[in-house]
Amino acid sequence: MNERMWQEKNTIVITCPKGMPPYLAAELTDQGYPVLWELDAAVETKGSLRDTMDMNLCLRTGHRVLFQIKEFRAETPGDLYKNIVSLPWEEWVARSGYLCVTSTVDTPVIKDARFVNVKAKDAIVDRIREKTSLRPDSGPERTGTVVHVYWKEDRVRIFFDTSGEPLSRRGYRKISLLAPMQETLAAGVILATGWKGEGPFVNPMCGSGTLAIEAVLIALNRAPGILRANFGFMHLQGYDPAEYRERRMRVRDREKKEMAFPVIASDISDDAIRASRQNAQTAGVDHCISFQRCSFEKTPVPEGKGIVILNPGYGERMGKEHELAAVYHGIGDFFKNQCQGYQGYIFTGNFNLAKKVGLRTSRRIPFYNSELECRLLAYEMYAGSRKTTTRNEGEDHDA
Repeated sequence: MNERMWQEKNTIVITCPKGMPPYLAAELTDQGYPVLWELDAAVETKGSLRDTMDMNLCLRTGHRVLFQIKEFRAETPGDLYKNIVSLPWEEWVARSGYLCVTSTVDTPVIKDARFVNVKAKDAIVDRIREKTSLRPDSGPERTGTVVHVYWKEDRVRIFFDTSGEPLSRRGYRKISLLAPMQETLAAGVILATGWKGEGPFVNPMCGSGTLAIEAVLIALNRAPGILRANFGFMHLQGYDPAEYRERRMRVRDREKKEMAFPVIASDISDDAIRASRQNAQTAGVDHCISFQRCSFEKTPVPEGKGIVILNPGYGERMGKEHELAAVYHGIGDFFKNQCQGYQGYIFTGNFNLAKKVGLRTSRRIPFYNSELECRLLAYEMYAGSRKTTTRNEGEDHDA
């Protein structure tokens, strides 16, 4: 009864931060899945529920892996209820399990998405109770079966959220500092640099260590979801724990055993270094990262070619602009004087401060940190003297 549900292929929508779809699409292509559509904050592909096991384990830039089970038209809440209650939920959802319903709603008949959550939950529970005389518990926690309702105008799509908790919650960040970079965003930023472990990776101002940890995971080809003990697909009827263990083992077998080049993370804050070490230890990669407590300009940079990346404050929550202007200027000096031969990157949401770096950018890659528009600014630091690395504070960029 449930075997067919796990084998049949259907549309899968993988959500991600805005600006991330090209990197998510590239991940899917590398893993052998088709890219049907790239949307503003999602990528559509096709696969089976079995495929979602690997997607949840291996995707670095996705947030939620949504497996579509039904699409229909609805103009009223009554239409929504009628269509949802007609689906065979008793075959999919364990009657003794836990159910959560989430929604994305953009239709004039609904003013509050929470109403849709309740309406859809009632339809599912009513159907299961009618067919089995029992009903699952329900609530807001995404720890059991998660159903997602997408309703735009009169189009409704019903999904199983096979991730449950967002995939950005890798499970290693036990200590979080002020305004940490989300894990999926950090992974996308690193992928945008093209770094795959083929050279040193230097991360001054490391904060809670997210960039350095994600860099190691990429270099070792370690699946970002490997620490997770719970996914939404585990609570659907027909889930085979033995098959998941086998898939997980195959993913682990593809890991590299050691790093070819160093990853260096530094911060002037004792608290940041302690947090970074603890988070890296939880991720199982602390032995791959050299932690240094020092100011960014004293961070050791190995000779040769590599990546150096900083995520300084933007001025909104972490200090006023005039207090950070000297920091950005100092980053430019650090790049120019100590990072010859490297690709330098600054991730920032403050384009005025970025001009203080005083070096010409070679690329300006758009990203979003939550709803804040940001840029990953790239700088080429040629070995020796090149005019392109001279300061030109007035023309840095028009990001």
